[in-house]
This record gives sequence, C-alpha cells and structure tokens, in this order.
Amino acid sequence: MNTINCKDTAKKKVPLFFSRLHISPSRRKSQRAERERERERERERERMCGRARCTLNPNQVAAACGFTGDGGGRSSVRTVDANRFQPSYNVSPGRYVPVATVRRVNNGENGGNEVEPVVHCMKWGLVPSFTKKNEKPDHYKMFNARSESIKEKASFRRLIPANRCLVAVEGFYEWKKDGSKKQPYYIHFKDDRPLVFAALYDSWSNSDGEVLYTFTILTTRCSTSLEWLHDRMPVVLGSRSCIDSWLDTSNQKFEPLLVPYEGLDLVWHPVTSEVGKTSCDGPECIKEIQLKSTSSNSISKFFTKKSEGGIKPEKEDSKEADAVRIVKKEKSSDYQLTRVKIEEKSESGDAKKEETNDYDHVQKETPPFEPKRFYTSEKEKQSPGVKRDFGEVSDSDILPVKKEKAAKKGDGQVSLLSYFGKK
Repeated sequence: MNTINCKDTAKKKVPLFFSRLHISPSRRKSQRAERERERERERERERMCGRARCTLNPNQVAAACGFTGDGGGRSSVRTVDANRFQPSYNVSPGRYVPVATVRRVNNGENGGNEVEPVVHCMKWGLVPSFTKKNEKPDHYKMFNARSESIKEKASFRRLIPANRCLVAVEGFYEWKKDGSKKQPYYIHFKDDRPLVFAALYDSWSNSDGEVLYTFTILTTRCSTSLEWLHDRMPVVLGSRSCIDSWLDTSNQKFEPLLVPYEGLDLVWHPVTSEVGKTSCDGPECIKEIQLKSTSSNSISKFFTKKSEGGIKPEKEDSKEADAVRIVKKEKSSDYQLTRVKIEEKSESGDAKKEETNDYDHVQKETPPFEPKRFYTSEKEKQSPGVKRDFGEVSDSDILPVKKEKAAKKGDGQVSLLSYFGKK
C-alpha cells in the first residue's frame, strides 16, 4: 500500500502558498526603482529651461530688473554672496546664480518697514525649508515650477506671499526631440538684452546649521512661435510694469503675468550638442551651427543623382532611349502592315503572292481564322522533326504558339521508379 509522506507534501505546498503572498526583497527593490523612474519621467515632461547662459554681474542683473537705471555700470543695490557666482555660458541646476528680490527692513528712525532691493546669489534648484536637515539636497527635483499649480502645491504656495524673486539671464537652451536624437537650440532676444524670469526662492538649514538659499523658475505653456520646439517655456516678464507687479507681494492677482511671451523679438538658432555636457562652458555654446539636411541620404536623391566615371549623363541616356522607342515603333508598324495585308488577302481569296516588308511569300488561300480550331489542327498535322519552309507564312507565325509539353511517362520512356519496380 502506498503511503503519503506529509513532510514532503508540506515542503512542496509551503513555497507555492507563500509565493502568492510574499514578495522577495529584490522584487520590491525593482518595483521601487520602476516607480522612481516613472516619477522621473513625469518630472522630465514638466521640465523646461534646464540650461541657461548667465555672464551678467550683479550690477547688470540689478539694472535688468529695473533696480538701477545706469545700465549696470554703477549700482547702489546691496549684494549677498556675490563672490559665489561664476559667469557661465552653460549654467545648470546646482550652480549659483544672481537673483534679484526685494526685502523689508526695519527702519528704526521712522519706526516702519522699508522695501530694499537685493541681489542675492542663490543655488538653482529649490530645496524646501521643511526638508530634513540630514538629507542630501537634490537641486534637480524642483528647478522648475508650473505656474498653473503653484497655489496648489505646498512647496510653492507658502512662498508666494513674501518670497518672489527675478532671475536675469542672456538666454536659455532647449532641446528638440527627433526620435532618439535631441537637437539643442539657444533662445534669446534679438537685441541681446537680458531675459527676466519670474521665480520663487526659499531657505533651508542643514545639520551643521548652514543656511542655503535656493530658487525655482516658473514655467507656462509655450508661445505660438515656439510650439514646434517644446510645450513649456519660462515666464518672461517683458516690461517694467510686469516686473513691479510680480515683486509687489500685496498683489495676489498675478495670474495675468504668468502667460507666454508672444513678442517677435524672441529668436533662436541651433547650437552644438555639447551643450548637454556641463563641462562645455564657453562661447562655443551659443555659436550657431548648420543642421544637416535629413534628405541628403534619401533613396530618391540616389536615383536622381547624375553618375560619373564613364557612364553617360541623363541627356544622352534619354536620347538613346528615344532611339530605341522609334525602332520598336517602326517594327510594330511593319508587323501590323503585314497582318493587315494577310487579312485582306484571306477575305478576297486572291491566289497571287504579294511581297511584304518582313516576308517574301504568303499562302494563296487562307481560311477564316479560328484560333482554337486552327491551333489544334496544325498541331495534329505537323510531326516532330519536320521543318517548314521559310517562305510559308500563316497566322500561327503571327500569334504566339505554345511549346509542346514534355513527353509523358507512357510515351516509351522508362522512369526510374518503373525500372526498379520491375525487378
């Protein structure tokens, strides 16, 4: 009698049972990585203006934002951490950039608060103040903020009342996706004046007590002239009134300011793909390049290209082709003439022979032509191996005659199978 070992069945069933409920650590790790990649793709879709050119000194930034009217040659605006800024043609998140803002200071004499313009060098890429002190800051997470949702997200909503600022740059870069390839473009004003972006800033303290100031650039939907390039663009404040309205913290109706810039003075041109590398940080970043034509390697151009090295050009080929067509046309006309004469002779029943262009003689009498009947009769009359005279012409010479099929197995030829089958 066969017995069942309970221990063996238990060992077989336990892994199967837990395999449905238990998730291995490696599987959990892969799921977390997949979720992180999905969030990164979502952030990538929201990103815009991840590289910019900023070679302006703090005085020029103050002039571009309307704090001074002398063009940046002389400024009485207070600066903070100006020594941390390094001019660059390829600024990326995590770098220090001069940021213009206004702050209220206590005036002991009058007993009130005064608004003071300040140019403060901050790191690009917002780190919220509620970030853990022992956490390593990631400046790529929030270097852009969607202007449509800044009132909804806690990271930006609390900054609107008092932490508005301006970012002045000479231009920014954006990449055009073409399948797996990306082509960068440099976008700037036609007269090379600075672009002023609307932004928000925040401060964060690490575990060592060091205070870090960071900012994020606001983005909006793309203008009609740049829709081909991207679906988002930075909020460009193109006038002094727009700048003052954004810095006025008492103004809570700022939505009309956060719209695409539709000015015709905003231009662009393609630049080298080396801009994607942060190590590329010189004037070559903004130099215009010539894009390669996509149709240069097309198959249509291959066939239309004139050949060289002993082959005739297209014109001579066309002449030769015309000559061939003329010869064929003459042959076909002679053939038709011969056939018409034969048909006329068959109808009239004339027994005289007439000379034609292709044949010397024709038959005296030609019966009415019936293709099927004539084909079978002639096939029965003719025996293999007998040649006809060259002068004899019939309708079978005009119409194509099918070749006789090969002899069948029963025509006296012994097949290999039948030969061995007899033995």
